Amino acid sequence: MGRFLHRETHTVHRVGWLRAAVLGANDGLVSTASLIVGVAAAGSGRGEILVAGLAGLVAGAMSMAAGEYVSVSSQADAEKADLARETAELATTPDAELEELTGIYMQRGLDRTLAEQVARQLTANDALAAHARDELGITDMASARPVQAALVSAATFATGAAVPLLIAALTPVAAILPVIAFSTLIGLAVLGGLGAQAGGAPLLAGTVRVTFWGALAMAATAAVGALFGANVG
Repeated sequence: MGRFLHRETHTVHRVGWLRAAVLGANDGLVSTASLIVGVAAAGSGRGEILVAGLAGLVAGAMSMAAGEYVSVSSQADAEKADLARETAELATTPDAELEELTGIYMQRGLDRTLAEQVARQLTANDALAAHARDELGITDMASARPVQAALVSAATFATGAAVPLLIAALTPVAAILPVIAFSTLIGLAVLGGLGAQAGGAPLLAGTVRVTFWGALAMAATAAVGALFGANVG
């Protein structure tokens, strides 16, 4: 009989960049729209609204990039330290490491003989890779990539932030607040749905979750803008 390849596509393969992309786009849309709504509620003109929105876009994109880079770099440093420690242990106490790997496979359901056979074969092939995957949980698929995370976060934040900024530039000043609020809620619903679909999560739950918190953020900034705008006026 012929051999057939069974190929599967799992959402976990996309988890590294998907988290940064969804977080960046959502944050860019929500924070910039909320900033514009707050400034508009204070009675500011189009110039002030656009300057505030553009400043929020630039500052937010840089902040997201820096935050992601620092956070993921810390994860990468921890992974490197664990791998270095594991390399040293494999060099100095190989028998203990083999026994440790055997124990891991026994805990997963293999009997002693088979677990030791598997551990010996994987150790002979690539001992560090076997311990990194099965003892430390470090794989190429889930390993930290600081630069990739930073670039994705900055780009997606700027993309999300550009939407309310463009709408504010094209909408009559008197209608900016309701138009931005409505269009942002639609955008958040779409973004939440796409993120849920790409991540394999329930569509409705993802959409409602993102839209609710976006609406709450805009309501809070609108209230602050209206309060301080009235006091200043």
